[in-house]
Amino acid sequence: MIYPENATILAPLSGFTDLPYRRAARRCSCRYAFTEMVDAASIAYSPERAKTLLTRGEDEEFLGVQLVGADLDLLQKATIFLNDFDFSLLDLNLGCPVPKVVRKGAGAALGADHDRAARAVDVLVKYSRFPVTAKIRIQDEVDPEKTLDLAKKLVDAGIEALTIHGRSRAAFYSGIVHGEIIKFVAENLPVPVIANGGVNSPESAAALRKESSCSRLMLAQGAMGNPWLFRLLDNGEHPSMAEWQSMVMTHVSEMAQFYGEESGLVMARKICHDYLKGRGFPAAARAEASKLTTLAQLEALLSSLSAPPESSGSAGRKIRSSEPGTVRIVRR
Repeated sequence: MIYPENATILAPLSGFTDLPYRRAARRCSCRYAFTEMVDAASIAYSPERAKTLLTRGEDEEFLGVQLVGADLDLLQKATIFLNDFDFSLLDLNLGCPVPKVVRKGAGAALGADHDRAARAVDVLVKYSRFPVTAKIRIQDEVDPEKTLDLAKKLVDAGIEALTIHGRSRAAFYSGIVHGEIIKFVAENLPVPVIANGGVNSPESAAALRKESSCSRLMLAQGAMGNPWLFRLLDNGEHPSMAEWQSMVMTHVSEMAQFYGEESGLVMARKICHDYLKGRGFPAAARAEASKLTTLAQLEALLSSLSAPPESSGSAGRKIRSSEPGTVRIVRR
């Protein structure tokens, strides 16, 4: 069994789930995580550049890698290249709706071509030394048979688990998550199904588990800037102000170490925006985060913030009141 019952999994997020990002989530009880989504073409043509995306920490017990691509030859080359690394599984993305991915016939576009999607999985299964899984979107918001058709073909091609995002390609990342369609597919497959979409709080997690009949969930946007979501699903504990400050500082400090301070801080601006989002902080704080160039500036920004009213946070993003703490720059 790849994932146990009730597992919560950090989704592969392009441009986000690097080693520092995953370590932030793991500090909040996340066990199952993925690298960033990796383009098969980038591995085939620029393997050295891809290695940064594939870095696995010595402390990571479980780490999956996800490929995106539509060219079968490039998928084969990328799969063979990945065999030299140490991953827990290899996943194929058949659900990404981003235009630059879809224009290449990959992601959700490949998922819409059920037979070719199955051939792509067949390539991964044939050449990978890791278990192969796949991630798809529902194929129709009314007819569940269309999603089941894709799922069955992927299972026949050899996948050992399937993650289903309960929104269609057209819905992108908003709107209704069709848990009932995930349930229909899960009840007709011999492999575990992981439900994905719209989880940003214990309440939404419970609702998706109930509607989809899946105990296993994949967390994506709800965990962005909110690694505590994994802990919240376990025990409902929100971070204190001091803990929130420490997490942001540690996360960005690790980015500075991983990429170098100059590059790391530029990359961290969007990370800081996510941490600030939905927690009741003033707009001026987000403006300051957009200009960060040093760890000292981040330390000053965090130290200037006080805990907003607990009720101002959005679902899953509240901060418990606590005594103001000193923020210390963490270098590792």
